[in-house]
Amino acid sequence: MAYSEIYASEPPRSILEFEGAKDVAIEFHSLSKTYNMTGWRIGMAVGNPSLIAGLGKIKTNVDSGQFQAIQEAGIKALSLDDSVVQNLRDIYKERRKVMTEALKAINLDVFESDATFYLWIKVPKGFTSAGFAELLLDKLAIVVTPGSGFGEAGEGYFRISLTVDTNRLKEAADRIKTLTL
Repeated sequence: MAYSEIYASEPPRSILEFEGAKDVAIEFHSLSKTYNMTGWRIGMAVGNPSLIAGLGKIKTNVDSGQFQAIQEAGIKALSLDDSVVQNLRDIYKERRKVMTEALKAINLDVFESDATFYLWIKVPKGFTSAGFAELLLDKLAIVVTPGSGFGEAGEGYFRISLTVDTNRLKEAADRIKTLTL
């Protein structure tokens, strides 16, 4: 679970906690989100041994391993205590609150996920996801990701990343509040 440590209140459950799941499932985990190593594509899979073996066969035909510096960064990340991740959770929780309050203040419908460092917001009536993203960019110099970029089910939504410094997010929130929808 790529976002399993980036939660606001309660950690999500692993599929492997459920009875019988270890017989039929594997779970993927990524260091990318937990340790701000986005784009580095390093993680692990655990679960059913035969499924893991099959994944290993596929993996050996795709590449020969991750770049050594990324492996060493992963080792370092995994040797850190939980205070590093708790600090990130606290930061994202504050940022989530700032942006959620600002978006709700102008009557935007925010999906309040308990995990991840993104917000998903329903676009206002009369807009496509790309159209609203374009409006925010052109009128307010705010970059968001149109939901349509994530496939058909994403249309009608846009995504805001909470990875930007809190003060920049507050600035964006203040700009968003000036919108008349």
